[in-house]
Amino acid sequence: MWWPRLAIAVALCAAAATLGGCGFQPLYGGTTASGARLTEVMAGIDVNPIPGRVGQRVRNELIFENTGGGTPGPQRYRLEIAIRESVTDQLVQITGDATGQVYQLNATYKLIDSTNGTVVLAGTAISRAPYNRFQEIFANVRARYDAENRAARTVAESIKTRIASYLATTA
Repeated sequence: MWWPRLAIAVALCAAAATLGGCGFQPLYGGTTASGARLTEVMAGIDVNPIPGRVGQRVRNELIFENTGGGTPGPQRYRLEIAIRESVTDQLVQITGDATGQVYQLNATYKLIDSTNGTVVLAGTAISRAPYNRFQEIFANVRARYDAENRAARTVAESIKTRIASYLATTA
């Protein structure tokens, strides 16, 4: 019987037509509230240096994601980030050795308007990255670095998305 499929198709088309005028738009597809392109506004965010290797990774990820690898635009906003790192043992054996660990990265950020110095957006981003422990020292170091890099990438993406959603409606 073909008519139930036709009824479902008609219902889906009607739902899509009614949602078309509800104000949803792609996050990076259009312009901000002031008419500027969101990609240009995001390229104008100056990310302050963050101490440590993981801080450098977070900063580099944000700069690359905001500019797309191109040159930054005129600096309208400043982004200040403070990070806190911790490691938790997992799968502890009777001997006391841990066969796994979880690296956690907490980042607190503030987006500051450069024209008047006011904080326009503040928040936190958290990422956890598990990794295995091995007998070899180099394998442990490499596993930890990989976990740190994964956590830094996740935190940077989270911060970028939150800032983009804020700037899309206010900038």
